[in-house]
Amino acid sequence: MMAFTLTIGDQASAFELPATDGNTYSLDSFADAKFLVVFFTCNHCPYVVGSDEVTRATALKYQDQGVAFVGINANSVNTHPDDSFEHMVKRMEEQQFPWVYLRDESQETARAYGALRTPHFFVFDQQRTLVYTGRGVDNPRDTSKMTVNDLDRALGELVTDHQISVPLTNPIGCNVKWDGQDAHWMPAEACDLV
Repeated sequence: MMAFTLTIGDQASAFELPATDGNTYSLDSFADAKFLVVFFTCNHCPYVVGSDEVTRATALKYQDQGVAFVGINANSVNTHPDDSFEHMVKRMEEQQFPWVYLRDESQETARAYGALRTPHFFVFDQQRTLVYTGRGVDNPRDTSKMTVNDLDRALGELVTDHQISVPLTNPIGCNVKWDGQDAHWMPAEACDLV
């Protein structure tokens, strides 16, 4: 059986999704970025809200080193009305995050990547090969208690041509809200990464 989630060494999956800025973006839209971070996120999850400022700081830290960040919200509006596109637009207006914020209404992109939770990060190198996937930090709900920033470490190693020392961690957060399913449902083939 194929793994539900992209595994280290896999290629980034193509997508074409609408963003809060009124444009539509595809994987090729980020061809100029040396490295790419695709992360599944949403508007309301306490793990997202709790760690957004750390994610912002990480995104800004590596911006000048060719790292682009792409946030994707795939949560079902039927499960969580707060995750509507309108709410996404409002949130970006308020927060001005340094990434494009895409809406995956069909959840096809979330399935292609195997997003397990919000937030769930996927880091791709220049060839768009997956070099890190999992959590951003070890305590996303309360970053005052975090002891490690796995995303920052992976990006620090990537931009300096070092081997990624810890390529795989388990994402920590709320599960993706799959359409037509109970709020806590996970696909049967979805499992912890480590």
